[in-house]
Amino acid sequence: MSKTEIKARAGTGASTAPEAAAEVKTALAGFVKEIKDLQSEMTTRLQQQEDRLTMLDRKTVTQGRPALATAAETEAPHLKAFAAYVRHGDDDALRGLTLEGKAMSTAVAADGGFLVDPQTAESIRSVLKSTASIRQIANVVNVDATSFDVLVDHTDLGSGWGSEAGSTTETSTPQIDRITIPLHELSALPKASQRLLDDSAFDVEGWLATRIADKFARAEAASFVSGDGVDKPKGFLAHTAVAEASWAWGSLGYVATGAAGDFDATNPADAIVELVYALGAQYRANASFVMNSKTAGRVRKLKDNDGRFLWSDGLAAGEPARLMGYPVLIAEDMPDIGASANAVAFGDFAAGYTVAERPDLRILRDPFSAKPHVLFYATKRVGGDVSDFAAIKLLKFALS
Repeated sequence: MSKTEIKARAGTGASTAPEAAAEVKTALAGFVKEIKDLQSEMTTRLQQQEDRLTMLDRKTVTQGRPALATAAETEAPHLKAFAAYVRHGDDDALRGLTLEGKAMSTAVAADGGFLVDPQTAESIRSVLKSTASIRQIANVVNVDATSFDVLVDHTDLGSGWGSEAGSTTETSTPQIDRITIPLHELSALPKASQRLLDDSAFDVEGWLATRIADKFARAEAASFVSGDGVDKPKGFLAHTAVAEASWAWGSLGYVATGAAGDFDATNPADAIVELVYALGAQYRANASFVMNSKTAGRVRKLKDNDGRFLWSDGLAAGEPARLMGYPVLIAEDMPDIGASANAVAFGDFAAGYTVAERPDLRILRDPFSAKPHVLFYATKRVGGDVSDFAAIKLLKFALS
């Protein structure tokens, strides 16, 4: 290699050094600018997100009027639509609602009936459960049909002993019975003046839920005990009661106290003991006593032969009182102690009595029939009947 070529190459490298430094400086400036732009964009997005969260937070602020369910959002579309319908009869918003499939509602019927919003329905359901009713200890099922069928196998399979060489004879076969529980319409018809509805301080939803719940709870509780089954559930006391010694399927067995309209004067507690052990062992584990307050006042005075009370109060708040170790449900619809009255029931009501109901409630607003008042026709479909006649026993205040 010649000296001329070496000088040329050295000169070429020296002349491009400033240009390379400028390129590096320009690249660094561009990189810094990109970082600043990215930082500015992130700041803008964070500010937008914060504004959005602030807007959502303001929407969830509760108003002065108490909500029926604290978990619900007071600005929910179905609440606005329902309030507009209740106050002014405007059903456009209700017709435009798209409800989720998991909500406790169905499609709006063409006859003008509209489902109660989920908050109101939940409030009504909680009141029904807190009411002293057979519903608390019975089997409650939700159905989407006009009736609910219970299949019961209450007969036994035949058997027999055989020898090694002997022939085997045919034995009896168990039979299945079908118990049909039709659903009946339970209704309430409260009303309010239009001026009261127009007053923004009036809690329409709370008032409506309270009125409907009170009506439904009292009507259901009475029917589950003594309803005749005509356009209403059939109560367990409406079935024929026979002496336990002659009990057969289709009737309820009873134990007599030995005195007309009272406990036996000599051994008053014996009737309670006999009632408990008249029930099959397979039912006693989940059994409960049912009686009204007057009867409970008499029963809690009973003592055994050693002077110990059969009745014991619950040890914790909300725990039911116990009679001979079994919980006691105070149902005011049970009859008072009287001649031939079945004033005390004992059994496994989860197996013995079934309540069938549709899970939805409907309300129809009628501003024309009772001017200047507005009627609210609320309906619910419910049925009930005995599903296992061997699971419930009665205490009859009679000689035999």
